[in-house]
Amino acid sequence: MASSITDVPGIRVGQVQKTGAGWLTGVTVVLPPPGTVGAVDVRGGGPATHETDALDPTTLVPTVDAVVLAGGSAFGLIAAHGAQRWLEEQGQGFRTANAVVPIVPAAAIYDLGRGGDIAARPDEQMGYDAAASAGAMQDFGAVQRGNVGAGTGAALGFQQYKGGVGTASLRMSGANDAVVVGALAVVNAAGMPFHGGVSGAGGLHTGAARPGRPPQGEGAGGLGRAPGEGAAGLGRPRGVDAAGLGRAPGEETAPLNTTLCVVATNAVLDPAQAKRTASAAHAGLARALSPSHTLMDGDVVFALATGQQQLVQEGPMDARAELHVLAAEAVTAAIRDAVVSAERVEGSGVVLEKYPYPD
Repeated sequence: MASSITDVPGIRVGQVQKTGAGWLTGVTVVLPPPGTVGAVDVRGGGPATHETDALDPTTLVPTVDAVVLAGGSAFGLIAAHGAQRWLEEQGQGFRTANAVVPIVPAAAIYDLGRGGDIAARPDEQMGYDAAASAGAMQDFGAVQRGNVGAGTGAALGFQQYKGGVGTASLRMSGANDAVVVGALAVVNAAGMPFHGGVSGAGGLHTGAARPGRPPQGEGAGGLGRAPGEGAAGLGRPRGVDAAGLGRAPGEETAPLNTTLCVVATNAVLDPAQAKRTASAAHAGLARALSPSHTLMDGDVVFALATGQQQLVQEGPMDARAELHVLAAEAVTAAIRDAVVSAERVEGSGVVLEKYPYPD
């Protein structure tokens, strides 16, 4: 069986989706055990998020009761309310004097209209159902991949190829071999998968990167021009507009995109250490997709630490540093898994081809 985020003891995943009749979207809920410490690092320029401020290490509540990932852009964040309602029914959350308040951060991808109906987007009930599905999962349960949950309407490469949900896990070494680091990714990237030293399928190079030393024959301002290049000497591949941003046929503006990741571990981490883990995991996102963290991406990494295993220091490398390395590698593997698992979609709103990932 392929590795997944549910290899981390106590982590469960629930997913729901709707397709057809204008729908192509869904919700993924990652449900950790009670007392799990949470953190987040938002690096994208166009995020759609909910309750991420509550995960700052300086805030009152260090724990997280669920993480919701959804389609529907900012509209889809309402799915978090459904997950929160389900958790309240289970009596799980931060206990105040007279209530239990579940802490449910969320983030969403932009998939509006890809099923044909721009109003067909996740609602509160879908969040509730995804949380209930996670709650019903057995320990170490199998996680669906590809065109499911929040990845149902996901795309990559400026809406050329199908994105989706992927997951992976790794285990630390030596005295810490009981520590597992898992990741789940929803890939809806502006960029393309990066493999073999180049971005795939011909890449999405916008022409903005040029050698530091100008070659001979440059035009005014020191910017050389190849045939067909613009006034600034910046080459544009077919399908890329003046800002270097890909557009689907008939689009007035470039599509919006996001890659969402959840990294989970059974290690004991405090909120600041969990935050550093989320930050380190972004390196894995940058290795897997090119470009990443753009103005059009809402790239987010959540980190969850269930606190079941103390890290043991042995050898010259700090155990936390090894954990950070594995967090980044797990994210890279989860993103690859999402791309490989996603299947072609053809609907009234969009046609997304299966990405030709090399063997």
